Amino acid sequence: MNLAGVLAASTSTVLLVEGESDRAAVETLAARLGLPLADLGVQVLAMGGITNIGHHLVALGEQSVRLGCLYDAAEERFVIKGLDRVGLRPFAATTPLTDLGFFRCDRDLEDELIRAVGVDGFLALIDAEGELRSFERLQGQPAQRERTTTQQLHRFIGSKGGRKERYGRRLAEALPLDRVPAPLDAVLRWAT
Repeated sequence: MNLAGVLAASTSTVLLVEGESDRAAVETLAARLGLPLADLGVQVLAMGGITNIGHHLVALGEQSVRLGCLYDAAEERFVIKGLDRVGLRPFAATTPLTDLGFFRCDRDLEDELIRAVGVDGFLALIDAEGELRSFERLQGQPAQRERTTTQQLHRFIGSKGGRKERYGRRLAEALPLDRVPAPLDAVLRWAT
C-alpha cells in the first residue's frame, strides 16, 4: 500500500477508522468540540473496511506517526491480527488495546451515535432530511416488522449509498455533547 499523497506533511497522529461514515462522524464531532485536528497534526484515515487494517498498519509503520484506531466490536479479531502482524502489541493479549490507542465501539459507531442521540432525535433528523416516509416503508417490510426501532434505524442508514456517511455526520452534529459515546470520547482524547 502506498500512502504517498494521502498523509498531510504535518500529520503526526493517524486515527484509523473503518469507513467514510466513521471519518465524517469523528471529524464533525471534533470540530464541534473545538478540536482542530489538522492543526493538532491529527489525520483521520478511512481504511475502506476493517480487513484493510493490516495493510494500513504496515504502510503507516514506515512513517513517523502515532497510530490509533476506532473499530467495531465484531471486528476486533482483525485489529488484533493487524497489530500482531506489525509487532505493535508488545505484551500480546495482556496489553489492553486502549493502551495502544485502539478503541472499540459496542456494536459499531453508528449504533453508539443512535443510542446517544436517541430514537426520537434520530427520527427528527430523518424527518428533517425528508426521508421519514422512506424509513416508514422500511419498517413495513416483513423482515423489519419484528425488529426494534433502533435496529430498523441502523438498517435504514445502511440501505442506500451515501446515506451512512450523511447520517454519520448528521448524528455527530445532533449529538448532545454531554452524551458523547465513551469510545468516541476516548479516541478523541487520545488523539489530541
